[in-house]
Amino acid sequence: LSSLVQQWRRGLGPCAETAAAMGKGMGARSRGLRACTRDLFSKKPRDKGYNPALSTFLRTYKVGDTVDIVCNAAQQKGMPYKFYHGRTGTVWNVTRRGIGVEVNKVHRQKQMVKRIHVRVEHLRPSKSRLGHLERVKSNELKKAAAKESGVPCPNSELKRAPKGPREGFTLEMDTVCEKKVHTLTPVPYVFKPMTKDPFPHMK
Repeated sequence: LSSLVQQWRRGLGPCAETAAAMGKGMGARSRGLRACTRDLFSKKPRDKGYNPALSTFLRTYKVGDTVDIVCNAAQQKGMPYKFYHGRTGTVWNVTRRGIGVEVNKVHRQKQMVKRIHVRVEHLRPSKSRLGHLERVKSNELKKAAAKESGVPCPNSELKRAPKGPREGFTLEMDTVCEKKVHTLTPVPYVFKPMTKDPFPHMK
């Protein structure tokens, strides 16, 4: 009888297996919508509290804009699922209280387009296309200048080029330490086999 009482106190009664299978009892793992988000949705000590900037609500989002989804844990309304935190998507719908965003989700061999509605507190304009847009503007200016001058613009100037080596320069010895050239030479490696001291305590 005492063993049955101990099992009942520890939750190991005859219905323990059924309770564990139903997601209850000891050892059951939480599988809620915000499971495993203790650090994901945490805020820095200085940023705690519901204090978004006024520009968050005054931004104008249009269909086709690229946005970043960054959840603000202080506002639970309109918060997307934890998978979309940190993702970049495209605006496909604008409503009174939320913004519709399309996000690509890779599942095994498939790439699905997921559509979600998110509040503006959890969105910010993406800077991922700024470099591309600036390059498009500069290329259009180059094409217009080439059309006016009659000299065609080479294609190499319209494409991205890797960063080249740094330009050479003349070193002034007055700015060098001790005003002289310091030569560094490697120390030669000499192999010394390890020898076991038979009487270490005699030293």
